[in-house]
Amino acid sequence: VGFDDYGSECDGIRITAFLDAGQDNLTPLGRLEKYAFSENVFNRQIVARGLLDVLREFSDNENDFISVMETVARMSEDGEPTVRAELMEQVPNIAMFLHESRPNFPAAFSRYLVPIVVRYLTDPNNQVRKTSQAALLVLLEQGLISKADMETKVCPVLLDLTEPSSDDDYKIEAVSMMCKVVTMLSKDTVEHLLLPRFCDLCSDARLFQVRKVCAANFGEFCSIVGQEATEKLLMPKFFDLCSDSLWGIRKACAECFMMVSNSTSPEVRRAKLSPLFISLISDQSRWVRQAAFQSLGRFISTFANPCSTGLHFRGDGALLEVPSFDDNYTSVPREMRGGFTRTFSNSNASPTTTNNARNTKDTEQTDENFNSFNYWRSPLPDISGELEMLNSEESEEVMEQKETKEEEEEEEPDFHDSKSSPAKATSDQIQKVLDCLQPHIDDPDVQAQVQVLSAALKAAQLDSPDDDGPEDDGLTEPEPEEQPEDAIESPSVESNSVEVQSESEERDADGGPGRNVIPQQLLDQYLSMTDPARAQTVDTEIAKHCAFSLPGVALTLGRQNWHCLKDTYETLATDVQWKVRRTLAFSIHELAVILGDQLTAADLVPIFNGFLKDLDEVRIGVLKHLYDFLKLLHADKRREYLYQLQEFMVTDNSRNWRFRYELAEQLILIIELYSHYDVYDYLRQIALTLCSDKVSEVRWISYKLVVEILQKLYACGADDLGLNFINELTVRFCHCPKWVGRQAFAFICQVFEEDCMPMEQFGQHLLPSLLSLSSDPVANVRVLVAKALRQSVMEKGEPGCAFSDELEETVMALQSDKDRDVRFFASLDPNKSLMDTAPLI
Repeated sequence: VGFDDYGSECDGIRITAFLDAGQDNLTPLGRLEKYAFSENVFNRQIVARGLLDVLREFSDNENDFISVMETVARMSEDGEPTVRAELMEQVPNIAMFLHESRPNFPAAFSRYLVPIVVRYLTDPNNQVRKTSQAALLVLLEQGLISKADMETKVCPVLLDLTEPSSDDDYKIEAVSMMCKVVTMLSKDTVEHLLLPRFCDLCSDARLFQVRKVCAANFGEFCSIVGQEATEKLLMPKFFDLCSDSLWGIRKACAECFMMVSNSTSPEVRRAKLSPLFISLISDQSRWVRQAAFQSLGRFISTFANPCSTGLHFRGDGALLEVPSFDDNYTSVPREMRGGFTRTFSNSNASPTTTNNARNTKDTEQTDENFNSFNYWRSPLPDISGELEMLNSEESEEVMEQKETKEEEEEEEPDFHDSKSSPAKATSDQIQKVLDCLQPHIDDPDVQAQVQVLSAALKAAQLDSPDDDGPEDDGLTEPEPEEQPEDAIESPSVESNSVEVQSESEERDADGGPGRNVIPQQLLDQYLSMTDPARAQTVDTEIAKHCAFSLPGVALTLGRQNWHCLKDTYETLATDVQWKVRRTLAFSIHELAVILGDQLTAADLVPIFNGFLKDLDEVRIGVLKHLYDFLKLLHADKRREYLYQLQEFMVTDNSRNWRFRYELAEQLILIIELYSHYDVYDYLRQIALTLCSDKVSEVRWISYKLVVEILQKLYACGADDLGLNFINELTVRFCHCPKWVGRQAFAFICQVFEEDCMPMEQFGQHLLPSLLSLSSDPVANVRVLVAKALRQSVMEKGEPGCAFSDELEETVMALQSDKDRDVRFFASLDPNKSLMDTAPLI
């Protein structure tokens, strides 16, 4: 039986039917040959489409398998493009089958299929080429092509197709393909085989399409080859692309700027990339300016240093506070300060570190923004740890001496004891570091550091070991990154922390803040994104992009520079576009982590309160992270929101059930933040209301909320409140005239954990009502009763307990129920996997 008599409607038949015995007396392999090379194109297409099934048919016999693979290789030379395209579409599926079922997969795949994929990359038919390109990417993603095949078979073809003499269409496709496969190759392969050609293609003067593809994928190349190759080979090309005559290429550069910046040292980022970005943000093309402003916040975020911001990202993306900062960021424990020092010293000393220069500069940045005087309001402490960190880049010997001294001083009991560190010794140490920094005085960052240390030296010289006055009369140092470069006088000894803070704010207003963190021009451009004129000349949604990147900018500047962004944040929070406010609402909890509890209470809580009364589109943002925000507040401030939780029950659209579902999910988390009295007085009533919701999904999650409340009450020893709640549940649900209410009671009993309350109390207060539902007229109720009794209660109850006899009788009755689902759950072995009964609710 062949396909000669079938038309396009044959899709429903078994594709390998042609292998069945017929009147031609041919073997299955013979019939495969007959139809694979038939004069009828349709027959050849069907064979190509069914190659995976054919291989399954012959996979048990090694010789037959080899014969089929050789037939595939011959079919790949078919003159009909549609046959070749059909065959190539099956290659990834065949490769996966071989990988899973054939022990000699690598050899067979490399011998028979890889040459086909590579050859089709240069096929004259566009559809075949596109199909082979897609197949190659899938094979790379699945890890099915060996490194040797990539280096000896695939990459050489891509390099040939990107030669200057290559056909234009082939060249453009090959460049795009090269940029796609580079993310799935090793650094060595990219650096030695593809990077030189990529640099040449960035300067292709004849085809702007080639330069545009290179610009769009420039960041991927930088992230793979690393800092050294980026700065040495790629940066000159990036500068050329950023000044290309075509705005589309400059726009592509602006879009990948963050990835490029992440692959450079802080020196290059500040001295070279920042002016380059300013040129893009001032470009004559509106589209380039638009892309640059969209990337501005992300570019600024690359200046962030975890050691100076006090925050880091966990593996799952959560933003966490480094333990060396307390909630009010006024002091730094000595042991954590030493930990930072050792970390950076080790990273700089490691011969395998690839970002050596970057780590060194980050070390200096750490001193400026974190370990100097940003958060200290106590008398001038010993800063030998910071001096060691600065000096480590100059001399290994000096670094070792300082490490020894640091270890000795870590044995001191009190970090804030000013008498443990004489001013004379501190002054000498500061002077030594100043002497070491003199050869590098041309570096702007070193100049800033020298300025900070000079101020510290003068302050240390004013310190006296005979000063026995109260702690409040001690020295308070200014924040170094907020001190203008032309400042030559240190603050007076008598100045207190409030005066220092206010003076720094005045200087920021006049001379530009955070200049040691990010270049002032970048910050000025970012702050201008809320200017209404920008919406007219750049992008109508520029304020939304500003709001989206604001947490990253705030993280980079650090909480000590929050006043730089405060006005901008308040402007965005009152923007007329609800999308802008919604963006802020979704990220306000992250900003609260960055700012700490004091600034959050002062500056974010009022805005948070405004979002609570906003449109539902904005309120959902704060609701989704309500727990994350409330847990950052002090208990007294957090308690104020108990009165407002009820307001989330009211929405602009009553059919917006997902809003109520989200509320129930958040309340489950919020329970731990409040006392059992508050949970009983405020959250209990909301939970009961949600349990009666019209939407089953809301009811389902609300039942779990009820159980969490009961667990809270009994865990806190509030048995009387727990019993009151159980009685209320019994009246409201167990005796409910609607079957969904009675079913809810059964479900609550099912998910009630043993550690919530003793089984004796469960048997006394909940079990009788649950057993009464075993004869409920609605089968869906009895199903949940059977499941609760068989899989929860009987497993937790002890043999011989007061209610065991009645429980067994009820379960036996349910095992003979007229409804088969009830019988199933009443008879199910509790140790087996539990079937989901959510559809029944």
